[in-house]
Amino acid sequence: MKKQINLRRKELMGHLPKEIRAGANTWLSSVYVNRQPLKGVEGEEEREFLNGVLDVSPEHVDWPKHVKKFWTELAIKIPFEGVELEVGLDEDGKPYSIMDYLKYRFALKHPYVSEEGKDGLVGVKRYYIHDPKGDIISKNKKVKLSKDADKEFIKLTGDSKKMDRVLRLMSEYNPITLTNDQKENYLYDIKNKEPKKFFKLCTDKNLDVKAEIEEMVEAGVLRKIGNQVVYIDEVIGETIEDTIVYLKNKKNSGTLTILRAKLKETVV
Repeated sequence: MKKQINLRRKELMGHLPKEIRAGANTWLSSVYVNRQPLKGVEGEEEREFLNGVLDVSPEHVDWPKHVKKFWTELAIKIPFEGVELEVGLDEDGKPYSIMDYLKYRFALKHPYVSEEGKDGLVGVKRYYIHDPKGDIISKNKKVKLSKDADKEFIKLTGDSKKMDRVLRLMSEYNPITLTNDQKENYLYDIKNKEPKKFFKLCTDKNLDVKAEIEEMVEAGVLRKIGNQVVYIDEVIGETIEDTIVYLKNKKNSGTLTILRAKLKETVV
């Protein structure tokens, strides 16, 4: 399947006019790693992809010398608008464009290139890989997640108790002190700010017990020491997840009954 990416550079800064900087070309050139030139592919892939690109075959005595020369001299010219590379593979796993694919694999390993796009341009990173199709897919995932979070928000606002549980776990607000309108407003802001976390919590099968544990901690029925959850002097869970398992275990139903009774006393 064919696929194009664009190898782009960080905007050049300096005292020269912008139009001159934009017209300048830069080169992504070879670097050495452990005294050897950086290779985009190695082993069998190197033999397969460079066979036909180099003047000698893999069986030739000078093959290693030609391979080293290839990677040492490899340089990618990157103008202001970037350089487009065809990096797709056909049904047999062979590149549609050998040289473009080799440059792409070289760029992926290069210490000056960021795979995270423009946002990854930190430190020595001066170039980045822009994947137009990847951007579309990534944005669509965000759109779908936002839609899913919206659906859960609508369902949530019809369940007062569940609203309280989500607020308790995703905010510093005590739902007991809030009006229903305030709860909806806060949850709406939370949903927009952290849609992934919001959706995950709303659909968590352990939401009720997680909120109950948090309520018990707030009321002083349980204590948190680091990640541990403690009842009197007994550690009932090294983490919240461990505590959930403990409280859901029928063998500990007596302890759960006592904890709920103590919590009820604090509310009264």
